[in-house]
Amino acid sequence: MVKELEKRSGSKCELCGSINNLGAYKIPPIESDDIAKSIYICENCKTQIEDNDKVDVIHWRCLNDTMWSEVPAVQVMAWRMLSRLKSHGWPNDLLEMLYLDEETLAWAKSNGDGEEDKPKHIDSNGNILQNGDTVLLTQTLNVKGSSINAKRGTAVRRIRLVEDEPTQIEGKVEGQQIVILTKFVKKSL
Repeated sequence: MVKELEKRSGSKCELCGSINNLGAYKIPPIESDDIAKSIYICENCKTQIEDNDKVDVIHWRCLNDTMWSEVPAVQVMAWRMLSRLKSHGWPNDLLEMLYLDEETLAWAKSNGDGEEDKPKHIDSNGNILQNGDTVLLTQTLNVKGSSINAKRGTAVRRIRLVEDEPTQIEGKVEGQQIVILTKFVKKSL
């Protein structure tokens, strides 16, 4: 299988184009040793795919080119990484351009457990937010449609995540329910 992947990829990482430390990677959920369910990638990409704490957002700008691959397995990994990074802004633009057929999209949305990946709400420091958390505003915000200025450092308690919109949360400031962008808050620990 490795020889076939090496030939298909031209002896380069199918995600970033590196020529160093390459190997086969079976895309979860792993069903078989089918070459169609595997990609040929470098150790750097593999490490970042498997460990969220080691993700280098700048490294994944390579997906701007590789997401156009005709290989469904490469498309799946490009979609998954762009989805994981979409809180950084630019991956959203690429996701909107990326077209996957229904079968490939269903595969991309399934993780190792066969469950769909759900969008994560992430604060300005990269912490995952959950319903009921308390957050602090990182800058003074003008509340649209109101005379309220939400001051920097204001605590917003018992937030609610806006479903299917990982860049927004809801919370009360000065007794008024407002929508806040996650990039303007940090989780209170």
